Amino acid sequence: MTAFRISPAVADAFPDTLIAVVTATGLNARESWPHTAAAVEDLEQDLASGTWSPADESDPRIEAWHTAYRSFGTNPRRIRPSVDALGRRLAKKGTLPRINPAVDSYNTVSVRRGLPAGAFDLDHVTGDVEIRYAEGTETFTPLGEPDTTESPKPGEIIYTDTTDVLTRHWNHRDAHRTRVTEDSTHVAFVLETLHASRDGHLLTTAADELQVLLTEHSAQSTVHYLSPAHPQVTL
Repeated sequence: MTAFRISPAVADAFPDTLIAVVTATGLNARESWPHTAAAVEDLEQDLASGTWSPADESDPRIEAWHTAYRSFGTNPRRIRPSVDALGRRLAKKGTLPRINPAVDSYNTVSVRRGLPAGAFDLDHVTGDVEIRYAEGTETFTPLGEPDTTESPKPGEIIYTDTTDVLTRHWNHRDAHRTRVTEDSTHVAFVLETLHASRDGHLLTTAADELQVLLTEHSAQSTVHYLSPAHPQVTL
């Protein structure tokens, strides 16, 4: 069993945080996921027709993450929150990158709802996962760069397990070790807001939408919620 938790210091600094942890077991990302493919195409068509556009940094959802990044010393215009970077890419190119059905599922929900999202292959996670301030001695191997090792800045917010860092700058970039591939069968997806009082319903809607996309292609899926009031869940 893997626990996800928010450290007391992060909970105190961001008291309105709400994180959905959507788990899937028996995942099959090698088969076709027609509902995910349709969701991605709908997103791109809505952008092309002008009926929808991704949230940008003037949107309160993105602005909140920029403020959070600055609070721990990260320039959000140079190192962007994941949903901000993905939305900017979509606005520029008109298409979302196709990675694999599991990743495409959380990407499309993330951009559609303006909420950061990520995922971890739980078969490659060691011990429990914590969202905490970095000491600066931890190690991180960036996604797609298995031969690169770097360290977070002291005070940077990270996801980490008992081995090393899983995500830098809270949600900017994932680690290579726990990346979700077509062969991943046991995955934890996360969706985040810093303002549950305003966007809590949006987050629960997004978690439900993601779970629907996962259900047909997994043996079981479950949604848990992390917050300062409930800082730990066991998957």
